[in-house]
Amino acid sequence: MIKVLIVDDSAVARDLLTFILSSDPAVQVIGTARDGREAVRAVREKRPDVVTMDIVMPNMDGFEATRIIMETAPTPIVIVSASWDPKGVEKTFQAMEAGALDAIAKPVGVAHPNYKKNTKELIQIVKLMSEVKVIKRRPKGEKRDIISRGSMAGMIPPVMPDLKVVAIGASTGGPPAIEAILSGLPKDFPAPLLIVQHISVGFVQGLADWLANSSGLPVKIAAQGEHLLPGCAYIAPDGLQMGVENGGRIILSDSAPENGLRPSVSWLFRSVSELFGKNAIGVLLTGMGKDGARELKLMREKGAVTIVQDRESSIVYGMPGEAVTINAAAYVLSPAGIAEFLSGLPRAERTEQGSA
Repeated sequence: MIKVLIVDDSAVARDLLTFILSSDPAVQVIGTARDGREAVRAVREKRPDVVTMDIVMPNMDGFEATRIIMETAPTPIVIVSASWDPKGVEKTFQAMEAGALDAIAKPVGVAHPNYKKNTKELIQIVKLMSEVKVIKRRPKGEKRDIISRGSMAGMIPPVMPDLKVVAIGASTGGPPAIEAILSGLPKDFPAPLLIVQHISVGFVQGLADWLANSSGLPVKIAAQGEHLLPGCAYIAPDGLQMGVENGGRIILSDSAPENGLRPSVSWLFRSVSELFGKNAIGVLLTGMGKDGARELKLMREKGAVTIVQDRESSIVYGMPGEAVTINAAAYVLSPAGIAEFLSGLPRAERTEQGSA
């Protein structure tokens, strides 16, 4: 039985979430809280398996409550928010940076045509997140990014004089990892970055805005036929596969989901491998399942540089772990290590040109 604590300042929302989650025999709602302060206390007293956390609340918001819970009594947290204003969306991704595992929009009412779909998605996410083993977070002032096996210490990045693209795939725990990578890149990074992040429908624009604000790089949702520009990050839109085509342009497709996902990392990596071969870099980050692992190996076989996130810094080691198992990864690094690796590539290129 999965024990769930529901946190929301709206009595109507608490009742609806309780009704939805209690409809599944494997889920038990063990309590509710009206704000972040009550949530922190309830987590310590009731020890839930999962917390559904609203963002905009009085007294203490969802971000602050998430931060305290993850520093004192780490528990899987799913953000369930109805706030689409910029501040609310930013708080959602700050909460994910503080340790929340996923974000989903609040479900619609029983009379709405999307009610059954929303209900199924919420229950599925709660069940999946209950399986994640979270760890205690350090207070922000003590934060230390882990660089483990395959760190940049003593490592010389490969020389790539004709780097065309960096393709990045992530799922659970991905937004903070992507943010750490983009924030560590120079503003004149010489290649475009294509990103597939598994995230609930409705959050991708907020993700792009948050990454742009926090990293200082241009980050946007990809558009059909858009020409790739160096130093710009493009995120796959909701419900479409993303790849590249001749001329260095983005292609979006409503073709069938892969690994049950659209967008999928597999679709992106295969497309990049076919067009750019050895002139690409593939990066597979934290996430459940195996999406992208086999295609990362395909990239490596075609001469691309392949990197996966290390176990220590991954929220879920499913996707990168599968890539390591099948020998798809040339390098295993933390997000900070990946940023350092990528930042070293243009320096390596300039060194070679200067010595020619």
